[in-house]
Amino acid sequence: MTKGELASLNFSTGMNCAQAVLLAFSEEIGLSKETLLKLSLPFGGGMGRLRLTCGAVTGMVMAYGLIKGIGTTPTHDEKMDNYKGVVYLTDEFKKLNRGTIICAELLGLKEPEGTYVPEERTEEYYKKRPCGELCSIAAEILDKYLKEN
Repeated sequence: MTKGELASLNFSTGMNCAQAVLLAFSEEIGLSKETLLKLSLPFGGGMGRLRLTCGAVTGMVMAYGLIKGIGTTPTHDEKMDNYKGVVYLTDEFKKLNRGTIICAELLGLKEPEGTYVPEERTEEYYKKRPCGELCSIAAEILDKYLKEN
């Protein structure tokens, strides 16, 4: 199973977008599933359903940081190298998704729904949301980047 397929499957089991992508890289990260789920929970729905940065993107960036990050206070050059990776990953995501990483724009919303209450996960929910595919795309971008770098 590819990382993209795993991320999409994770989403279809009820994880939010950030959780779905982050958990697809749990083996590489080496932290418990529980820790990763807790860490990424607030980032679903573009951060608590604020519809800001897409949860799939934040999950991708968190996984990247946990895999390629520095475990001490980074030097200027280490920060710069890490940020360069983040810019690359988000640019690749934008190329494949309407030129944006903003949740509301990816969902075609004119404005956020104005509630922190998540929608129930029903068959209809999954039909109208591109989130499973966005999770797949984010995970595949990161997987490719990690293999090449």
